[in-house]
Amino acid sequence: MTPNHKIDPNHWITLYSDYLFNYTISRVNDREIAQDLVSETFLSGLKSMDNFRGKASERTWLTSILKRKIIDYYRKINSNKGKAEVRMQYNTTSESEGDWLEERVADSFDTSAEGVIENAELGDAIYDCMSKLPKKQAHIFKLKTILGYDTETLCNELDITTSNLWVQIHRARTALATCLEKNWFKA
Repeated sequence: MTPNHKIDPNHWITLYSDYLFNYTISRVNDREIAQDLVSETFLSGLKSMDNFRGKASERTWLTSILKRKIIDYYRKINSNKGKAEVRMQYNTTSESEGDWLEERVADSFDTSAEGVIENAELGDAIYDCMSKLPKKQAHIFKLKTILGYDTETLCNELDITTSNLWVQIHRARTALATCLEKNWFKA
């Protein structure tokens, strides 16, 4: 831990509550839910203080916890709505590997502010990370995962085996997870 990045939960509310609340309210558009998510963030921060490595500022660390809370909130309220076949890993060092995102892709019929903001932000991050993939991998991932092509149709169209298709999708997901961890979860 560097001297500039010490963790001090005694000052979190004074230093970060307004910032975290404003960050959250712009994504959930409900004061009560935003307050709950910020409170849960502080609680999670307290519980995982030993995981703070000092590589980022305290505010950045808390914001990354909050982002995960917001994703969990949307997963919970949208559990039965059009989920994409997107499953990525955010934590490669624990048992919870691969369990953070089976997130909803933008639903053209969902016009709620929460859905629009969250979908736009996540969608932009995914597309930015997809642009960094090899072209073939990105194309296969988009066709299968985003556009929902049938496996058999896709394999016939691209003249590849089912095994090759799933290897390409796995590689794309792994690369996307790494990219999202570096670029979307940072504050």
